[in-house]
Amino acid sequence: MMQTFNQATRDRRVLAPVWFCLTLLLSVGCQPSPTEPGDGQENQQQGAKRSDADSKLATPTSTTTDPKTTKEAALIPRSVLFGNPQKASARVSPNGKWLSYLAPVDGFLNVWVAPIDDFASAKPITKDTQRDIRGHSWAYTGEHILYTQDKDGDENWHVYATNVATGETKDLTPVDGVHARIEGTSQKFPNEILVGLNDRNAQLHDVYRVNIETGERELIQENEGVLGYVTDDDFNVRFAMSFTPTGGQLLLKNVQDEDGEADWEPFMEVGPEDAMTTGPAGFDKTSKILYLQDSRDRDTGALFSVDLESGEKKLIAENAKADVGEVIVHPTEKTIQAVGFTYSRREWEILDEAIKPDLEYLETVEDGELIITSRTLDDSKWTVAYILDDGPLKFYLYDRKNREAHFLFSSRDDLDQYELEKMHTPVIEARDGLKLVSYLTLPPGSDPDGDGVPEKAVPLVLDVHGGPWARDDWGFNSSHQWLANRGYAVLSVNYRGSTGFGKAFTNAANGEWSRKMHDDLIDTVNWAVEGGIAIEDKIAIMGGSYGGYATLVGLTYTPETFACGVDIVGPSSLVTLMENVPPYWAMFMPVMKIRVGDVSTEEGKQELLARSPLTKVDAIKRPLLIGQGANDPRVTQVEADQIVEAMQAKNIPVTYVLYPDEGHGFSDEANRMSFNAVTEAFLAEHLGGRVEPVGEDFEGASLYVPVGAGDVEGVKEALPEERLTMPPKEEAKE
Repeated sequence: MMQTFNQATRDRRVLAPVWFCLTLLLSVGCQPSPTEPGDGQENQQQGAKRSDADSKLATPTSTTTDPKTTKEAALIPRSVLFGNPQKASARVSPNGKWLSYLAPVDGFLNVWVAPIDDFASAKPITKDTQRDIRGHSWAYTGEHILYTQDKDGDENWHVYATNVATGETKDLTPVDGVHARIEGTSQKFPNEILVGLNDRNAQLHDVYRVNIETGERELIQENEGVLGYVTDDDFNVRFAMSFTPTGGQLLLKNVQDEDGEADWEPFMEVGPEDAMTTGPAGFDKTSKILYLQDSRDRDTGALFSVDLESGEKKLIAENAKADVGEVIVHPTEKTIQAVGFTYSRREWEILDEAIKPDLEYLETVEDGELIITSRTLDDSKWTVAYILDDGPLKFYLYDRKNREAHFLFSSRDDLDQYELEKMHTPVIEARDGLKLVSYLTLPPGSDPDGDGVPEKAVPLVLDVHGGPWARDDWGFNSSHQWLANRGYAVLSVNYRGSTGFGKAFTNAANGEWSRKMHDDLIDTVNWAVEGGIAIEDKIAIMGGSYGGYATLVGLTYTPETFACGVDIVGPSSLVTLMENVPPYWAMFMPVMKIRVGDVSTEEGKQELLARSPLTKVDAIKRPLLIGQGANDPRVTQVEADQIVEAMQAKNIPVTYVLYPDEGHGFSDEANRMSFNAVTEAFLAEHLGGRVEPVGEDFEGASLYVPVGAGDVEGVKEALPEERLTMPPKEEAKE
């Protein structure tokens, strides 16, 4: 079973070490909204304009650039940029019978299905009325949709299966207060899946074999104290993965004893320096060949195959500047056909000549980067998407036999009427010589020659990604387009610790929260000012999760640098962050110890406090906006409450927006819209950009603004009195 990872709502197949697929769930990364096909970086595509969603035969297009006008660009409504997509995530069923996608039903994203030859007759088959469904996949039956859902952002995920014919949805993990995840699927067992469930021990996920039609489940592996397991297409548990006390990685091989019971012997131990860039990535068709990402004795993680009988190890693909990223895998043979590497932009290395003509044809259909989102088992039909920086994602159904691509839909065709901006890809040098891959979007009309430098400096927003073990990418980014449209340059930087750039770059962040990681952000700001891009006293910092922490660091450790800051679900104290982690983070804590700090000793706590914005509240001189979800299991409400209280005690102004039905990020469309309305008014007041009035953007939202509502124009006036206090504990939706 080839292990691939679909990052949140991103429509691309990503080859990642299996351990990383698990631990990414544990990282402090900000969850993207369902409007976005990527984790904060919206890779979408520009091309021929179509007004309907009917399937049409595509013809090759040539690249053209529309001339920029000198008149002021129209204000793009927040509803267009941040509302739920009209359609998203096209998938073809393994049997080639159905097409599926996500689209709203009564305001919430649900799964729609249509016969492959009658796309216009699509109907919704799920009926979620409380929360958007943010991703889905087909079971190998070809007649069932699989998806996961939590309650109000608590990340206690349930796994659901919906029968396409009957519309019946079955909760496969009907246990409250536990964290379920799909561990594996196999065409050999189309009616079953493997599910990880921490119902026995909140810290550990056991592996169950679950029938998707009846819901019956059988325990096949009780977790004996490891992070997780690697299974094959026969649903055999082949390896166990864990971290050593020093933050390294230990891989144990399952060898059965005389009674047929599982016994474990060491297979591979990786030091902490390679643990983030090395790990198993699945098997070939025979399950005798292990695919392995490995950075040992090198810097970047390359892709290897390991013969589990002979021990022979072969290099499959490598890149000197980037770790192995996306992968194209044959749906049944499980051979690796192409591998993607992303430094600034994605580059493909094609390994299987059989798909080369297909990829060459598909590159002519639309401008932008191509991704394959699904394939039938007979490999006759693909769904593909095109991504670009200045237009919405476009989905096609590709007929391999006739080599024809049929247009399905655009994620938001209402974007076509607005002027969208190109994204530049500067690589900025940090003070110690590290190369920081960055992404810059400029306001419309500010850069007539397109060289990435405006005619005159403009206000700038430094948008810091979460993780920190994640990365920013090139492509359509709703936040970039929004802020650029309002008159700001927007700059996102892959600071040290970001993933995908080799182990040295990732390891350079160890113990450097608020130190060299923040230096990278300051160096980026200085580059923008010195390069004539940014006005020095009109720079804001904002971000979610780690990006929220970076915002708080910016306003406390470098209080003169930024004009204001927007912190979304960011930790204010590294001590309380690490003392309040979800129980299933337990196996990951050795990594946190080496990369963040040691919360288990008094000396370690003092060191963490020295890098915590909460201890430097006195230094804050600039306006701060904080957004928090009350049910966040990773960065709990404590983090926001305590810094707001500390600022109030010092009579330092702050605006606090709290959502009782959200978690680590704002998933609900109305909540997302409302917070962006507050943010836009806040930035306009301190940077001077254009602003769309709050209008109806608070309708249906759960926001409370108990502190500082009067400090942001239009907020207090738009809220009833009861929303200007802390919400009652029972306010969360049932």
